[in-house]
Amino acid sequence: MRIHCKVVVIAVCFGVFLLLYFLGGNAAFDPLLKEVVQKQEEDRRTSPAPAQLGRDVSAKFAGKAAAGVGVRPEDPPGVRREDPPGVRREAKALVGGGSVHVKSKQRSVVARPVMRRTRAEEFMHLAVVACGNRLDETLTMVKSALLFSLKKIKFHIFAEDPLAPQFEERLKQWPRSISARFQYTIYPITFSVGNADEWKKLFKPCAAQRLFLPVILKDVDSLLYVDTDVLFLRPMDDIWSLLKSFNSSQLAAMAPEHEVPKIGWYSRFARHPFYGVTGVNSGVMLMNLTRIRGTLFKNSMIPSGLSWEDLLHPLYQKYKNHITWGDQDLLNIIFHDNPECLFIFPCQWNYRPDHCMYGSNCKGAEEEGVSILHGNRGVYHDDKQPAFKVVYDAIHDFPFEDNMFQSLFYPIQSKFLDTVNTLCGRIPQVFLKQIEKTMRKMFEEKVVKQIRPRQ
Repeated sequence: MRIHCKVVVIAVCFGVFLLLYFLGGNAAFDPLLKEVVQKQEEDRRTSPAPAQLGRDVSAKFAGKAAAGVGVRPEDPPGVRREDPPGVRREAKALVGGGSVHVKSKQRSVVARPVMRRTRAEEFMHLAVVACGNRLDETLTMVKSALLFSLKKIKFHIFAEDPLAPQFEERLKQWPRSISARFQYTIYPITFSVGNADEWKKLFKPCAAQRLFLPVILKDVDSLLYVDTDVLFLRPMDDIWSLLKSFNSSQLAAMAPEHEVPKIGWYSRFARHPFYGVTGVNSGVMLMNLTRIRGTLFKNSMIPSGLSWEDLLHPLYQKYKNHITWGDQDLLNIIFHDNPECLFIFPCQWNYRPDHCMYGSNCKGAEEEGVSILHGNRGVYHDDKQPAFKVVYDAIHDFPFEDNMFQSLFYPIQSKFLDTVNTLCGRIPQVFLKQIEKTMRKMFEEKVVKQIRPRQ
C-alpha cells in the first residue's frame, strides 16, 4: 500500500512538473513568437506591389546602365538606345502577378540582364542633296555605302521635284537582299530663311540645302552628309564611329581643304575668314545635329551668340560678295569664329583630285588607302583623272549580289594599268588598298565565321 501511494505521489509530482514546464516555456518564447509574427506582417504590408516592383527593377537597370554595368561601350553622342527587351518583358510579367514569391521574382529579373539579348538594330543616317542631272551619281554613292557597310542605313535624300519619282522607281528595282539593309525618305528642297531661289543658286544647284539639315531633320540626332560625287571604299560604320571621338564642345567634323598651304585655295585666295591654315572641305561632313541645334554660335555681327538657323541668313548677307564656294565658305566662316566646335578628320576620309594631281600630298591615304573618294571637278564623267573614273565606273556597273572580288576589285585593278601615265594613276595602292582590305574583312565576317560553327 505504501509503495502504491509513493508511485501515485511521484506521478502527480511529475505531471505538475510537466505542466509548469510547458506553461513557463510558452511564456518565455511568447515575445519572440510575437516579434516574428509582427515582422512577417510588416514585411507583407511594406513589400512593393508587383507593378511598383517592376518600376523599381527598371529604375535599377537604368542606374546600372548609367554606371556602365552590363552595357556596351559608350555610344556616339546623342544616339538613342532602348532598354534591353528583357527589362520590359519582365516588368510586364511582374504586373501580371502569379504565385511565385515576390523576392524570388526580383532576383530572377536582376540576374537576366547579364544574359546576352538582341538590341533593336541601330541605323546610321546619311544625307545627300541631288538636283539637276545627279540621279545616277547619287545612286552610285548610295550603292557604294550599301556594298561595304555593316549596319543598316537610313538615307535622307533631298531632291528636286522631277527627280523624286525617279529615285523611288530606281530604288525599288534593287534586290530584296539589298533593300532589307536600308530605309530612305525623299524630301523636297526647302530653305527656312531668306530667299529660296537665292539659296538654291548659291553655288552648285541646291548645295546650300546642307546648311539647313539641322533645322529640317529635327528628329535626327547625328548625321553624315556627303556630296553626290562621293564613293565609300570602306564601311560607313568606320566614319560613323568618329562621333565617339568628339569632345564635349565639338559638334561637326570635316577634313582640311588642302594639306599644303602654299598650294591651298583658301590660304591663297580667300577674301573672308576661314578655319585654320587651309580651310575645310564640306563634301563629307559628320554632324551631331542635336548639339548644333542647342548651341549659340559666336559671330562677327553681334556680341551675343546666335542659333544656327538665325545665323545663316545674316552671315550670307554680310559675305555674299566675297564668297566663291557658297555654303562651304559659310561653314568656314562659322568655324573660324567657333574653332572649338569642329573635329578634324584626316584627308583619306575626303580624298579629292587635289591630293594627287599636283603630286601625292595625303600621307594618310598613302599609309592606309582611301576611305572615301570625292570626285569633285566632274572627274567621274571626263578623262581628266582616269584613276577616279575607273573606280566610279566599276561601282556603277557592279551587279548586286555578284562576287565582289571578281566583278568589282579585279576590274578596278586591271583598268588601273591604263592610268599609270597620270599623277593619280601612279599610286594605285592608294585607291586599291582599302577596297581590298574591306572585301577581305567582309568575306571573313559573312563566309568564314558562318562556316566554322557548322564544321
